[in-house]
Amino acid sequence: MSGEEGYYIYILSCSDGTLYTGSTNNLLARLEKHNQGEGARYTRGRRPVTLVYSEFAASKSDALKRERQIKKMTRAAKLALIK
Repeated sequence: MSGEEGYYIYILSCSDGTLYTGSTNNLLARLEKHNQGEGARYTRGRRPVTLVYSEFAASKSDALKRERQIKKMTRAAKLALIK
């Protein structure tokens, strides 16, 4: 998952049923940080989190643009993307 150079946009399913979207250049390490309570403030109280979606971006800029697009989506649209 993190062997390629580039960035990942990801969606996590939190223990309370909510979804969290983020981006990183090391997906496995970031997931571990979220589950250790060292990730985003949003996920700290919603552990454990599960990776439900990821996609690759060639640059940080592309990843951040895509992350913003996904964050603007409705929950239904995010669930459709995950499927």
